[in-house]
Amino acid sequence: MQRKKVREMNRVMWVVIVLAALYALVCLAAYLAQSKLVWFPGPPTGATPRERGLTFDEWKLATPDGAVVHAWRLRATDAVGAVILCHGNAGNIESRLEKAAVLMQAGFDVVLFDYRGYGSSTGSISEEGTYVDAETVWTELTRSGVAPEQIALFGESLGGAVAIELAQRRRVGAVVVEDTFTSLADMASTVYPWLPARLILRIRYDSRAKVRTLDAPLLVIHSPQDELVPFAQGRALFEAAREPKQFLATAGGHNGPGFVARADWTATVHEFLRRHATRR
Repeated sequence: MQRKKVREMNRVMWVVIVLAALYALVCLAAYLAQSKLVWFPGPPTGATPRERGLTFDEWKLATPDGAVVHAWRLRATDAVGAVILCHGNAGNIESRLEKAAVLMQAGFDVVLFDYRGYGSSTGSISEEGTYVDAETVWTELTRSGVAPEQIALFGESLGGAVAIELAQRRRVGAVVVEDTFTSLADMASTVYPWLPARLILRIRYDSRAKVRTLDAPLLVIHSPQDELVPFAQGRALFEAAREPKQFLATAGGHNGPGFVARADWTATVHEFLRRHATRR
């Protein structure tokens, strides 16, 4: 009887050891492959803004660390400022032309750019790389004659984290983020609750910590129906920021039209941009 109990305990022990080893392997795989879980680069651009009747300049900007950022500066009539649009983690700038055209209606030029490794931009993607790419676009825009206080940043989803970091590094007139998470650790804990995400993540995008000291007016846009980034994270990001700040609740899924779906939402964004990102 005693031997039987020992054998059973040994079997249980080995099952626990095997399960623990498998879990450790899964955690290691997640650690090594996390870049593939965060960024989904789209192919080089095909159509240009010209096909949509938009006037634009094409930029190919060398970054300080050797990448080349491909960008389009869409020209508004009698522009009062410029918006740098930091897109989300999938696709490329070609799929953001509709949103850019709506932002242009407020009287702003809009600069669309692809992060390194996306679209026609070169280089290997990284968190710091996305920040440097955005900073390079800001530098070129100011060099062209746009004053920092006339520059607004618009970040969608992951691009909101890039926009918030850029506003920490460079002076801007306003920041708008749409369906943006508080931090990548918070997102990973939501999507993969069975993983020790906070321990294994190398990619941080910790926006909630950064908005506490953000020195620019902030507009947070978020949909309660967002099935990917919880609405509570949008609210938490807003609550963490200091004044002046504004919150706009929209509707629809994460990859829906967002604020462009209704005229009153669009008007709110336009008014925020004109109030904060024109020369004062």
